[in-house]
Amino acid sequence: MMKEIGTNFENLVEIMAKLRAPDGCPWDKEQTHQSLRQYLIEEAYEVLEALDEDDHKNLKEELGDLLLQIIFHAQIASENSTFTILNVIEAITDKLIRRHPNVFGNVEIKTAEEQSINWEQIKRAEGKSSVIDGVPKALSALLRAVRIQQKAATVGFDWQTPSPVWDKVYEELEEFKNAFNQKDNDKIEDEFGDFLFSLVNLSRFLKINPENALRRTIDKFTQRFKKLEHHFEKNGKKLNEASLAEMDKIWEKIKSHE
Repeated sequence: MMKEIGTNFENLVEIMAKLRAPDGCPWDKEQTHQSLRQYLIEEAYEVLEALDEDDHKNLKEELGDLLLQIIFHAQIASENSTFTILNVIEAITDKLIRRHPNVFGNVEIKTAEEQSINWEQIKRAEGKSSVIDGVPKALSALLRAVRIQQKAATVGFDWQTPSPVWDKVYEELEEFKNAFNQKDNDKIEDEFGDFLFSLVNLSRFLKINPENALRRTIDKFTQRFKKLEHHFEKNGKKLNEASLAEMDKIWEKIKSHE
């Protein structure tokens, strides 16, 4: 099995090298680290979509597309004498062993929470200046908020029960409402951000991924809205010709049939 994986992986690396060769594909030869950024993001989100839909066949294909992006970047780096795909594999192998002393060493860790704390301690020893370093700014704001809060929690900067988290949500909501009543646009945005951050914090305690929750809500809204459009089209009426009361009535009917 491992030999087969090695052979197939080497074939993939060789295919990418051929695509980038002087007599290779014109499009592939033109690509740079920067030009590939959008494709790396797209492929990652397509993997997430396959996971959301529990589509294992599509997941296999999308993981392959994502792997191709890694091979692509490594090939470009190799051509620039920066690093190779072998260096990439060696780096992640060393990191996994170094950051799992409970598996590859003599450290005893019994829970996932203990592992998270130990993981951050190891990263600090590796040179991280702050416990919340290492969260990419390119992440969606919701995911970035979750990761920063999780990292802060590993050093004890966290509540122990959900009760004060709920209190904080209500406190931030009240401050947001006050800013709105004062009609101070800058403060409104600041307080709305604080309110969202408190909701993300609550989601952690409820063991809800806020990004997944919002994606599900968006998908649900999209499906309902399309059904709403279809209902009025079927009855010979454009949606913008219907009153809000008419749309609300059909919207509730759509919800009741789900």
